[in-house]
Amino acid sequence: MSDTVGRSRPLVIAHRGASGYRPEHTLVAYQLAADLGADFIEPDLVLTADGVLVARHDLELSASTDVAERPEFAERRRTGIVDGRELTGWFVEDFTLAEIRTLFARERIPALRPANQTYDRLPIPTFDEIVHLAVDAGRRRGRPVGLYPELKHPTHLAERGLTIEDAFLDAVRGFRLERAGVPVQVQCREPAALRRLAARTSMPLVQKVDITGRPYDWERAGDGRRYADLLTPTGLREVSAYATALGVHKSLVVPRDPEGRLGPPGRLVADAHALGMAVHAWTFRDENSFLPADRRRGPEAAAHGDALGELSVFLAAGVDGVLADHPDTAVAARADFPSAYAT
Repeated sequence: MSDTVGRSRPLVIAHRGASGYRPEHTLVAYQLAADLGADFIEPDLVLTADGVLVARHDLELSASTDVAERPEFAERRRTGIVDGRELTGWFVEDFTLAEIRTLFARERIPALRPANQTYDRLPIPTFDEIVHLAVDAGRRRGRPVGLYPELKHPTHLAERGLTIEDAFLDAVRGFRLERAGVPVQVQCREPAALRRLAARTSMPLVQKVDITGRPYDWERAGDGRRYADLLTPTGLREVSAYATALGVHKSLVVPRDPEGRLGPPGRLVADAHALGMAVHAWTFRDENSFLPADRRRGPEAAAHGDALGELSVFLAAGVDGVLADHPDTAVAARADFPSAYAT
């Protein structure tokens, strides 16, 4: 199955929207992603204090919003533990939706993406708004725009009385997305959350796997296993019982050598395919700062390098999807890849 000839066309998943061109997790970023040809848009979902799903990558708000500049919320600043890490700042679960609505999103990495600051002061979207955008965008372009949400921090939120799986399933059922022709794939880092979802829905589930560390639900349960244990033969078989895909750090597919250059692909794609699972690799970005050493162009970290070349290596390795901040680059790489995909 690692042979690309005849396999399904790899998916282009817009990572947090077209976040290379617009501030991440904003409606303009999602809309641009659809306009650039992405198959799916990827919102990270968290819960407000009153149980509403909103799109933020981090529970702590100061990196991606103007909350630190709002004197009315100064007393909300606190130190908390999120997935075992101590953080100080302002946390989504301490704000109602009405309060979140008063904040503005801003570019999270302005040093690398200064042009994105032009679009600062955009509102933080709810999942309902993202669903409406995907449905409307799909109708306009004549083919579906899928949703690829990540449910963030389910254990942490549950310990605070907020159940993200319930909120998500209620939203999806309310929109009747299958009837609307909107494909949905749900990703999460925590195996227990995905197992619970598998018992309640037939939606495709994606086990997210990082290159280091371990799922927080395992940590809280005293389970000593790490992400690497999910990729052993035993671990992959267990994952295949509830997930249809692995969403993996790209270095788990094609590692880098000690000089930071791309090396030969490993066995992960073939092993996952043998168990009937797809492999989606993250995250692809055009800036030199994120590229392997042999794909950088010039000395500037923010300059765009040979992201097409990097993507071609992963397409040749047989990945079934790529998560990209610049979805047009991924669409172009797929179009240029010299293979015949099944329709």
